Amino acid sequence: MAEKLLFTGKTHNTGGRNGGTRSSDGQLDLRLTQPHPAAENLFGAAWSACFIGAIELAAVQRKIRLAAGPEVDAEIDLNVDDGSYFLRARLNVSLPDVDRELAQELIEAAHDICPYSKATRGNIDVAVNLV
Repeated sequence: MAEKLLFTGKTHNTGGRNGGTRSSDGQLDLRLTQPHPAAENLFGAAWSACFIGAIELAAVQRKIRLAAGPEVDAEIDLNVDDGSYFLRARLNVSLPDVDRELAQELIEAAHDICPYSKATRGNIDVAVNLV
């Protein structure tokens, strides 16, 4: 199967007191006066959105109809150890009205599907929790 580009996200970011970020399509336009926690919040929001799509794809692949939409609460920690910065993440996933065993299967499949999960695998500590 040949590679196919599905989407390119484009943002412009500025720093300083009047800093911010804006996407080229105008859907994202935020004032970011401090780089942190903005970076961690934006990363968590992006990863959560992608993870929800991956859960929905995993359900479709298994011919499962989700009665309610998945919910993901992302927690992205910025840490420092001996002058070296690193991230740690937790994705707390809720799948209302889905049997717990099936929900866990969907979450594990989503973690294999989601490009953000793939990008972080082996690079940062990640916990994916069914809540």
